[in-house]
Amino acid sequence: MHISIINGPNLNLLGKREPGIYGSESFEDYLATLKTLYPTVQFSYFQSNVEGEIINHLHEQGFSADGILLNAGGYTHTSVAIRDAIAAIKTPVIEVHISNVYAREEFRHTSLIAPKCVGTICGLGMKGYKLGVEYFLN
Repeated sequence: MHISIINGPNLNLLGKREPGIYGSESFEDYLATLKTLYPTVQFSYFQSNVEGEIINHLHEQGFSADGILLNAGGYTHTSVAIRDAIAAIKTPVIEVHISNVYAREEFRHTSLIAPKCVGTICGLGMKGYKLGVEYFLN
């Protein structure tokens, strides 16, 4: 099983950025935890603050990975291009958000990518990624 995790803008600052919202753990530390919990899963991880790089990575992983966990960050609410990339690939994508986007600013309540994803997990902190892994394993 190969699961690709793709994180978007500002998620490289996890552990430093607004810890009251996003926690104090870096994503790299959490990824190490996932690898320990699921030793039979091959994880690949990519993070970019650049929309086009995220699209390119979706294209690269979208015909070989068994599942993609995508936290598109702020692009969730603005990127038709990422939505189109998800629609163009065969690998199923789960939208993941660390914070509860529905408890935040109103502009975060609309996801352009959700209709092209198999599901959305939000508001459960980093555990949302673990739940996405569980979905793909089962």
